[in-house]
Amino acid sequence: MRKLYVSLAAAALLAGPALAEPAALDARIDAMARNWDHVNYETQGPGKVGQLAAIAVQAEGLAKQFPNRAEPLIWMGIALSTEAGAKGGLGALGLAKEAKASLERAEKIDPSALNGSVYTTLGSLYYQVPGFPVGFGDKEKARTFLKKALAANPNGADPNYFYGDFLFQQGQYAEAERALTKALAAPARPGREIADKGRRAEIQTLLAQVRAKKG
Repeated sequence: MRKLYVSLAAAALLAGPALAEPAALDARIDAMARNWDHVNYETQGPGKVGQLAAIAVQAEGLAKQFPNRAEPLIWMGIALSTEAGAKGGLGALGLAKEAKASLERAEKIDPSALNGSVYTTLGSLYYQVPGFPVGFGDKEKARTFLKKALAANPNGADPNYFYGDFLFQQGQYAEAERALTKALAAPARPGREIADKGRRAEIQTLLAQVRAKKG
């Protein structure tokens, strides 16, 4: 997908204003993704929460500027959910709810945007957030969304990793191992080297835990 940005920008110059705005948004989304990669995988300490919050605010601004595009809303959901994980505690639940609302808006606009990332993130929220009466967590909804994510991006690192993590938490170790092995073999994403390296490390750590449980 990232390889398309240069060709889209060139087409915008030739075709005029009609294509200029989408190409500009794509470039900004690409930059936001790389910023998130850095903050999520390379930033430590109390400043991390604030940087994730800043990405969410940036994504919200883009969502208002481009109301017919799902990508800013997806990244808003990703940033908010990551912020929730970094923050922890009761304050995290409010962020998770905001993330869910943003992703649901994105799903209505274009569920296929960013290779179905809306389903990956919704699925991860549903199995990591506590269930009723504390939160909105729901294991069956998580499974449904994660399977939709895999249908949209069957070989992707992220959907296979989160599905593997979900299966591990459900005690389905053999199935988790298959999903994580597939995640480890996912193709590289040009421009997302930091994310690929960080995700691979997470996959390897979880795969070792799965194999230890599986015996």
